[in-house]
Amino acid sequence: MDAVILQVLNGLDKGSAYALIALGLTLIFGTLGVVNFAHGALFMIGAFCAVTLQRILTFSYSVIDETQKDFLGNPLKVETPYVVSWFGEATGNSIIDWSVPLAILFSIPVMIAVGFTMERGLIKHFYKRPHADQILVTFGLAIVLQEIVKAYYGANPIPTPAPDALTGSFDFGVLIGFGENAIIYPIWRLVYFFFALAIIFMVFAFLRFTTFGMVVRAGMADRETVGLLGINIDRRFTIMFAVAACVAGVAGVMYTPINSPNYHMGMDFLVLSFVVVVVGGMGSLPGAVLAGFLLGVLEAFASMNEIKAIVPGIDQIIIYLVAIAILLTRPRGLMGRRGVMEE
Repeated sequence: MDAVILQVLNGLDKGSAYALIALGLTLIFGTLGVVNFAHGALFMIGAFCAVTLQRILTFSYSVIDETQKDFLGNPLKVETPYVVSWFGEATGNSIIDWSVPLAILFSIPVMIAVGFTMERGLIKHFYKRPHADQILVTFGLAIVLQEIVKAYYGANPIPTPAPDALTGSFDFGVLIGFGENAIIYPIWRLVYFFFALAIIFMVFAFLRFTTFGMVVRAGMADRETVGLLGINIDRRFTIMFAVAACVAGVAGVMYTPINSPNYHMGMDFLVLSFVVVVVGGMGSLPGAVLAGFLLGVLEAFASMNEIKAIVPGIDQIIIYLVAIAILLTRPRGLMGRRGVMEE
């Protein structure tokens, strides 16, 4: 039972990333009708926002420290971050330590700008083009963006640690009565799961309980009628593209301690996230979230050694096998709407 609970936790952790990326993908497709293959690149850009902020906060200058000597007795040069000199040692080091959570605030305006530029500069010209054209142009954009990141940051993963206070493990065994050390799970992965739930809740609450969100949902259902009422639905959809970019960006920021940022991480998640979207149902936000967590849990169980001993390599294909099974029985996905991509 402890192994089962551990795999459920692993699945919810991975499913959180799938659900957040798929949520943003579905927001874009549901509002603009665009199949955005550059969405994984937005996840990657968010991750490198955390890397960038960490580099900014650790930018330092050299000072001579008379208290430290080399083997010849000469005082050593010590690198002191500007943040430490400005705010004091305790506060400055604390700011550097919490650079990943602080990067959320840093990434939001960056992702809004990237999303707005992407939509206004390129994607708006493909609204009425076939989905194949949209896939080709956005996939090409994704390749361009990852090559830019590769040229600037290099090809190697860049470690971006979580705050020291959140790097330990949580003993689930004691919490649910299994005894000490029965189920040990990293704290940051739990933080990421609850962070994902908070983002998902905020997106759904925004769409359901705000006037702006209600107009957007109406526009998703019948764009022409909303436009005839004198509402600039195109501007609202552009804002929703920026919101979707922010969702992908903050998901990437918080995932950096789990998976060190690298230039191809967006592509790694992109294909799986599109499978999640299709399984959940094209255009269905609840379906995207449900499918994200469901496929994450199934993938976690398929990665167990006991399962792989029976079916080698099953962890690499389980998501696609489940997708085939679901689409054969429910062609629109778990919660797909009639008429979406059926023309």
